[in-house]
Amino acid sequence: MTKINRKKLLKWLNNLATTILFAVLIGMLFIVVSAKASGGKPEIFGYQLKTVLSGSMEPNIQTGSIIAVKPGGDMTRFQNGDVITYMEEAEKLVTHRVVDVMNNGEHVMYQTKGDNNDAPDSNPVLSENVVAEYTGFTIPYLGYLVNLSQSQNGAFLLLVPGLLLLGYSGFIIWRALKEIDPDKMEKQQQNGENGSLSS
Repeated sequence: MTKINRKKLLKWLNNLATTILFAVLIGMLFIVVSAKASGGKPEIFGYQLKTVLSGSMEPNIQTGSIIAVKPGGDMTRFQNGDVITYMEEAEKLVTHRVVDVMNNGEHVMYQTKGDNNDAPDSNPVLSENVVAEYTGFTIPYLGYLVNLSQSQNGAFLLLVPGLLLLGYSGFIIWRALKEIDPDKMEKQQQNGENGSLSS
């Protein structure tokens, strides 16, 4: 590889690394600020981000993933095959698939089941307890970071990419200074002074 090609490759890699670090920093900032602003429920464009803590919906939704759910609307609209997020008990949300819809007088209830479970859930879900519909959007493993961002020390997530970016910037500056040839700089300064005298 020629010296020029090597320099181009290094410059491209430097730009790529800087872009990735900035993207990570912005992503972390969004997660932390969004979680704090919405009371621990990150939200974007009306979709809430939820963390999956069990493997009941694997392989479609893996443990540690984050999923996007759409809250609101008529909670009696769901049919077999829809995936809903509902309140199973206080402070406990579950995301399972509807396998049966039951009308009980004025109430609509859903029989639900985790895709990875052998049997349906023991208790039907009242439509009033459904909080959102799963949109099909999931990002594996990012849920662990979201959980951490919702903790009291979540703001420290910003330190990691921030320190990486700061350290990387310092390294680039150090390399640039190291490549400067003192003799060459002195010659350039002398040439500049000579040029100013002759004019």
